[in-house]
Amino acid sequence: MSAAKTPTAPLGPELALAGSVAESVEVLVIGLTKGAEGPEASVGDALDDATAEAVLAGLVAVGATGKAEELTRIPAPAGSGVASILAVGLGDPDDVDAQRIREGAGVAARALAGTTVAATTLSSLDLGAAAEGFYLGAYTFTRFKSAKSAPKDNGKPLARVELLVEEPGDQESASTLARSAAIAEAVATAREFVNTPPSHLFPEEFAARAEALGTAAGLEVEILDEKALEKGGFGGILGVGKGSSRQPRLVRLTHKGSGGKSVALVGKGITFDTGGISIKPAAGMENMTSDMGGAAAVVATVVLAAKLGLKVGVDAWVPMAENMPSSTAQRPGDVLTQYGGTTVEVINTDAEGRLILADAIVRACEEKPDYLIDTATLTGAQMVALGNRTPGVMGTDEFRDRVARISQQIGENAWAMPLPGELRADLNSKVADLANVTNHRWGGMLAAAIYLKEFVAEGVQWAHIDVAGPAYNTGGPFGFTGKGGTGVPVRTMISVLEDIDHQG
Repeated sequence: MSAAKTPTAPLGPELALAGSVAESVEVLVIGLTKGAEGPEASVGDALDDATAEAVLAGLVAVGATGKAEELTRIPAPAGSGVASILAVGLGDPDDVDAQRIREGAGVAARALAGTTVAATTLSSLDLGAAAEGFYLGAYTFTRFKSAKSAPKDNGKPLARVELLVEEPGDQESASTLARSAAIAEAVATAREFVNTPPSHLFPEEFAARAEALGTAAGLEVEILDEKALEKGGFGGILGVGKGSSRQPRLVRLTHKGSGGKSVALVGKGITFDTGGISIKPAAGMENMTSDMGGAAAVVATVVLAAKLGLKVGVDAWVPMAENMPSSTAQRPGDVLTQYGGTTVEVINTDAEGRLILADAIVRACEEKPDYLIDTATLTGAQMVALGNRTPGVMGTDEFRDRVARISQQIGENAWAMPLPGELRADLNSKVADLANVTNHRWGGMLAAAIYLKEFVAEGVQWAHIDVAGPAYNTGGPFGFTGKGGTGVPVRTMISVLEDIDHQG
């Protein structure tokens, strides 16, 4: 499959501003909170007082409480202009924030499969959050479904959402919607990459699709193939990729910006990870199609930075390889030379992500960025420590804490983690400068970050975001997140870039 055949259809519903409920609207989505004396509805100006009271009475009659993410659908009273009302619970009024609205909108969007046009008053609470939630909640991945298993009309995703606001012609509302729609599209783009099976997204194809997106957004694009990687001395990327017939790549996507600080982004792009010679157990290995979640997020984020016209310069480096066992694969005990000259004893070929990231980090630092963010589905230890929804952030103390704080503010909830000095000695090798793993299983997420720290240039503010669990949802849907790729941490990274844009 070539990049030219990459689907260009929208990844979510059409989003539009509206001042009132149009005749084409089938369902009105409202918010419901848990008030002290019972549920309270947020209907804005969509319904008159009498109709709003009738709606609330109908919801109470069927047991609606306003509990977070609770859905209650009732026939609409006469005069409301729609066939039905869908109330989504927002929880206690004091807890209603942008993330709660985003999650509520996502739950509603999934419930509205088969609906062509819906309107919502959630946008009167937070326009941007409602837009993002509806777009991402409605996202589905059906590219490989044949006609017999593809969703029928009553199962197709919600097609259009009219976001009710007081002044639909207001420039501020239009700007807010444009920004949120761009963010939602970027998150969905990352999801689309992650959900594409490795048979159709291998390093060469991933590089071609990244190039197509970057070129369309006005980015400068450079792709190093296996010959250029060998000539340049990128031993980590080549070592990981040499077991596969599908050769590795290093993609550079550059948004020059218009002055101010510069930020390097690096994302792990293992398009499939068998573990190599240190092969993984068969059970669940199919989920390793997600091992390029960091790369997907980085590609989507740098494209988004260009679309939003950020002043900050963003230089994205995306190493791509497939980690396979074969007669040409690297072996446990082999020594490779990372870009820049550091020699590494490969104790475990399944600790491959840090090898390709190290090459890209050294190369990125040659451009002297002020900040560097790398992100990767790097360690199972991240899930052991923090679970499946909480990214771990490590790095230089001040920037690490800044990234974690921003991530928590926007709802991706990354958590700052330490880099204990005593773990560094456990990465010493008897035959090389470094070993790629420690000789024990304690603090695996932290040890992986300590390995990466060896390759970050002095003076660069650095944050490493481990999204091993958060980048891929193997369980049931929640909030605006369906099964499969989640797009984490796109929203964190773009929010950090915007913060640097404003604060330096």
